[in-house]
Amino acid sequence: MTRIGLIREGKIPADNRVALTPAQCKWVHKNSNEVRIVAQASPHRCFSDREYIAAGVEVKEDLSGCDILLGIKEVPVDQLMAGKTYLFFSHTKKKQPHNQKLMRSVLDKKIKLIDYECLEHEDGQRIIGFGFFAGVVGAHNGMMAYGNRTGLFKLDRVYKQRSFRELIHNYFGLRLPNVKIAVTGSGRVAHGILEIMNLMGIHEVEPDDYLKRRFSYPVYTQLKGADLYRNKTTGSYSRQEFHEHPELYECTFLPYTAQTDILMNGVYWDKTVPRLFEKADALSDNFIIQTISDITDDANGSVPINLGDQTIEDPVYGVDKKTQEKTAPYLEASIDIMAVGNLPNELPRDASRYFGEQLIKYVLEDLVGNGSAIIDRATMAKNGDLAPGYEYLRDYVEGK
Repeated sequence: MTRIGLIREGKIPADNRVALTPAQCKWVHKNSNEVRIVAQASPHRCFSDREYIAAGVEVKEDLSGCDILLGIKEVPVDQLMAGKTYLFFSHTKKKQPHNQKLMRSVLDKKIKLIDYECLEHEDGQRIIGFGFFAGVVGAHNGMMAYGNRTGLFKLDRVYKQRSFRELIHNYFGLRLPNVKIAVTGSGRVAHGILEIMNLMGIHEVEPDDYLKRRFSYPVYTQLKGADLYRNKTTGSYSRQEFHEHPELYECTFLPYTAQTDILMNGVYWDKTVPRLFEKADALSDNFIIQTISDITDDANGSVPINLGDQTIEDPVYGVDKKTQEKTAPYLEASIDIMAVGNLPNELPRDASRYFGEQLIKYVLEDLVGNGSAIIDRATMAKNGDLAPGYEYLRDYVEGK
């Protein structure tokens, strides 16, 4: 019998998403005699303790009897239990400085860490995540920010809606100005953005057309890898080469900054990937972007004027176009930035349902069974050491 524990989120502010919903736990129990799920008591989850109990899930404080522990965000170091198998988003893959101590503790406590972010199909496609709902909420918030800036329309906050279905009702009868929106990326985040673009009745146009003219109605264009990057030497784009050697590429987004009112950014970024533009570019009179929804939210990343993320309660800030210092939002001389690290928390029940479905479909059986290549590739640490494929983190964990 494998016992799986749903841990209480310990990071502050507390995340309210879950890896498995009560209904999904009930399904697992019904379809497997070899797995029992236990939920740690929590006042913050989007599904209450009472809902788990009603679904036949034991709710208790002590999870030390569990073999596998499922969370969402980083687990505080003092809450890590030695010798366990954990699944959560550790945010250490890019050597994030603020989580260096976390990874060190994972090794010290001989924890087997399987990172959701690293669960990928053979072709590199992510298996599990909250990207779609990050895109949904980020797109809504970006449009909301532009409406607040211009006063041309008004949108309510996502978290005030009980569900995605209820959110959609906000778009009935919504009249938007002839705004131009650039959507970057092609993954789950971008799919979520496009869902909102289409629900709002915003028309898609091809990149070439987008650059050539204004329109009498709201439009967006989606910019994928081949539209955004080119090899510095050959001028061409190869997806495989770009992912293996992004340093060989340059970004071609700059012409869009002179034609775009709102940027919805959904591209993956790390320090070897070229930025969409540079800080100096934002000083130009030709840079007309007024609102940036940086949904991937890397400070000084693909959007270099992202000065750090905000909270769900206060998601938007301004960046002064001349000094590039943080200001209040919606000022005439500023560019508005919407940057929040836990956007799916605004639709937690929908986001959790979707996440749990992928977990059950692609991961759970192998997790409690004999394992798989997918799980092996996502295992960052085990037996007190870095796992194969993650040796590049050695200097990170050793503090060098």
